[in-house]
Amino acid sequence: MTVAALVLLALVAAGGLVLTARGERVRPTWTAVLLTGLLAAAAVVAWAADESTDGLSSGATVAAVLAAVLGGGPVATAVLRAADPAAVGVTGGPQDPTILRGGAWIGALERAAVAGALLVGSVEGLAVVLAVKGLGRFAELRAPAAAERFIVGTLASGLWAAACVGVALLLRA
Repeated sequence: MTVAALVLLALVAAGGLVLTARGERVRPTWTAVLLTGLLAAAAVVAWAADESTDGLSSGATVAAVLAAVLGGGPVATAVLRAADPAAVGVTGGPQDPTILRGGAWIGALERAAVAGALLVGSVEGLAVVLAVKGLGRFAELRAPAAAERFIVGTLASGLWAAACVGVALLLRA
């Protein structure tokens, strides 16, 4: 069962990598639902696993961080689209591409930092990550559209990373 959870986490990471490589403008929203379903399946399998994971805990940690970083972009994009479909242009991307430029890279780094902070149990680290992100974007957040995208994207990204880490913690237990 533990190996099955690791395989599901690896599928989430691989699927996220493929979808990210395709670009946010051409990936369908349903693919985020698929990634979320795979992660939920990994959580259920990890929760039901009753065997020892002594030799696999580092693999679970790596798989969870990779799933958090690589799978979070498509999921955050889908959440942003669902939150404000009118703000999405014909091509599938935001109508104004200058709003919060660099968000994909910042989101990946944010998810890595959130996952790391949660894995080591550092609430302070989590607060620092979110504070730095907010301060770094402060000047851009005066536009209402940017502020809303920032909040929704940050919450979706952070919750995704936390869910991935949750699977790793279930496998450690």
